[in-house]
Amino acid sequence: MASEQKKEAYQEYVKQTSPKTNLPLQMGKAFIMGGLICCVGQFIVNMAINQFGIEKDTAAAWCSMFLILLSAVLTGFNLYGKLVKWGGAGALVPITGFANSVVASAIEYKTEGQVYGIGCKIFTIAGPVILYGIFTSWGLGLIYWIGKMMGIS
Repeated sequence: MASEQKKEAYQEYVKQTSPKTNLPLQMGKAFIMGGLICCVGQFIVNMAINQFGIEKDTAAAWCSMFLILLSAVLTGFNLYGKLVKWGGAGALVPITGFANSVVASAIEYKTEGQVYGIGCKIFTIAGPVILYGIFTSWGLGLIYWIGKMMGIS
C-alpha cells in the first residue's frame, strides 16, 4: 500500500517538474530546421555544378565538407547549440549534427590538454556511431559478398 502511494507521489512529481512541450510545434520547427539545412546543402551543390562546372558526385562531396565545416565553426562560436535548441532533431540528425557532437566534445575537454582532453574525448559521442556504422557496413558487405558468390545478386 505504501509503495503504491510512493509511485503515485513520484508520478505527480514527474508531471509537475517535466517541461511542458507542444509536440506539433516541435515537429514543425524540426521540419523547418532540417529543411533549411537541406536547402543550404542543395544551394552548395547547385553552385558547385552550375558556377564552377564541378561534377555532381564531386559537388556532393564538397557540400558535405562545407556543411561539416560550417557546423564546426558555428559550434565553436556557440551558435549551433542555439539552432539545436530551436530546431531540435532537425538540426541534430543531419551530418551537421554529427559534426557538432564531435566538435562540442573537443571544446568541452580542451582544458584537460591536447592528449587527455581533446584526443581522448573527441569521439565520446561520435565514437559509437562510427563503430557501429563500420561494423554494420562490414556485416552488410559480407552478406552482399556471400550473395554474389551464390549468384543471388
